[in-house]
Amino acid sequence: MSFLNSLASIVGSDYVLTGENALPFLSDWRGRYTANAIAIVRPSSVESIVHIVQLCKQYNIAIVPQGGNTGLCGGSIPNSNSKDSIILSSTRLNKIREIDLSNNSIVVEAGCTLQKLQDISLANNRYFPLSLASEGTCTIGGNLATNAGGTQVLRYGNIRELTLGIEVVGPDGDIVDLLRALRKDNTGYSLKDLYIGSEGTLGIITAATLKLFPICNKKWAILVPLSSIENAITLLMETRCFFDSSLTAFELISQFSLKLSLDFLNDKRYRLDSNFIDHPWFILLEISVIDGIREVDDFMSNRINFFMEKCIDLGYIDDAIISSDNLHFASLWHLRESIPLAEKNFGKGIKHDISLPISLIPIFLSDMKKSLDVYFNGVRIVVFGHLGDGNLHYNVFRSINQSEENLLSLQCQIYDLVHSKVYELGGSISAEHGIGQLKVNELQKYKNANALGIMLRLKKSIDPDNIMNPGKILDI
Repeated sequence: MSFLNSLASIVGSDYVLTGENALPFLSDWRGRYTANAIAIVRPSSVESIVHIVQLCKQYNIAIVPQGGNTGLCGGSIPNSNSKDSIILSSTRLNKIREIDLSNNSIVVEAGCTLQKLQDISLANNRYFPLSLASEGTCTIGGNLATNAGGTQVLRYGNIRELTLGIEVVGPDGDIVDLLRALRKDNTGYSLKDLYIGSEGTLGIITAATLKLFPICNKKWAILVPLSSIENAITLLMETRCFFDSSLTAFELISQFSLKLSLDFLNDKRYRLDSNFIDHPWFILLEISVIDGIREVDDFMSNRINFFMEKCIDLGYIDDAIISSDNLHFASLWHLRESIPLAEKNFGKGIKHDISLPISLIPIFLSDMKKSLDVYFNGVRIVVFGHLGDGNLHYNVFRSINQSEENLLSLQCQIYDLVHSKVYELGGSISAEHGIGQLKVNELQKYKNANALGIMLRLKKSIDPDNIMNPGKILDI
C-alpha cells in the first residue's frame, strides 16, 4: 500500500488533500512563505494522529503541525530545504473534553479556535483571558506552540501561565499525557513547559488543560494621547500603582499605526478629532472589575475620572477618551486590533516581535529612529504592542518611492540593526510570535551558545530522525 493510501486508510480519503485542494494550507498568512507538501492530512482524533506519526516515521516523512495558519514566522509551513513533508492540520480535532467549574479549568483539543474557547467559557460564566486579533481563526494548539501572549498578559500572563497541563503525541507515536488539572505538581521536570513554545519540533500538542477565571462584569477602555514615550512609561507606573490588578491591558500605539488603522476601517464611528490624533504616541488601557454591581461600577468610574484628571494636571497625558458603554468599549479596542489587518492591507513589511526592559524602551525607540534614518532613510515604522509587559511589534515598511521587493531584500541588514540593539539592551528577538523559519539564523546569533547546545541535544534526543517540523527554531 502506498503512503497516501495508508494515510487515507487512517483518516479517510476526504481528509487527505493534494493538488489544488492543498493550496490554502501551503502559504502563510503574511504571504511570505509558500511550500510543497506530499499531502494535507486532517485527523479528528488523537488515535489517528498516533497512527499518522508512526506511518511517517516508517517512511521518514516530516510532519508540520498547522492550526489556523495565522502564524507570522512561517512555523506552520514546510521548510523548502527540509525533507518531504505532510502538513497535519488540527482543525478537526476541536472538541471540548471537559469543564470543571469547581476547579476553574477546561480541557480542550488543539484544533479548537480561541474564539470558541472564549465563547464556551462565557456560556459557563467563566472567562478565558487570552486575547489576540486572530482569535476567530487561531487554534489553541498554535497558541501553545508559540506560547502566545496577546493583550491581557499584564494581568493574566501568556498562555504558558494559563496552562495546567497538555497532551502530546511524540515522534514515536507515543502519547505523553500531562493533562492533570493541578496547580501544584512537583514531580520532576516541568515537561509541559518544554513542549509549550516548541513550535511542533518536539511533538504534536493534541489537547490542553487551561485555567478559567471569574468574568469581569464591567470594563472600561481608555484611549490616551501622549506627547512622549517617556510619559507613556510614567503613565504605566502610575496606573499600576493606582489600579493594581484592575489594570488589565496597557497597549502602546504610535501615531502612524493609529492612522493606518483609521484609514483601513474608513468608518465614521472611528473618526477622532485632528487635535487628538496630532500626538506621537497613544495608550489604550483597560480597567476591569469583577463585581459588576451599580455601586462598584460607579465607584470605579469615579476613580477613573479622578485619575485621568490628575494625570492631565501633572502633564503625563493631554486628553483621554473613556468608553461610555459596551459598544464604545468594543470600538476603541477595534482600533487597536485592526492594526495587523491594516498592515497587511498596507503591504509587506519587515516585522519584529521584540521584548525589552520597559525602562529601556525609550532608548531603543530613539536610537532605532536615528539608525534607520541614517541607513534606510524614508522607511516608515509601525510601532504598537503590549507596553505593560515590554513587548513591541516594531515593523518596517517601504519608503514612498521604494518597492516592496527592494525593502524585503534588505531584511538581513534591518534585522541586524534592530536585533543587535535589542540584544545590547538585554531584550529578546522573539516575544510571542515564535522563531519558526523566519528567525532561525537570528536565534543562532543572539541565543546563548550553551543554551542553544542544550536545545539541540534535547531535539536530537527526543526526535532523533528529525521528523517533527524540521528547520524550525533550530537549523537542522
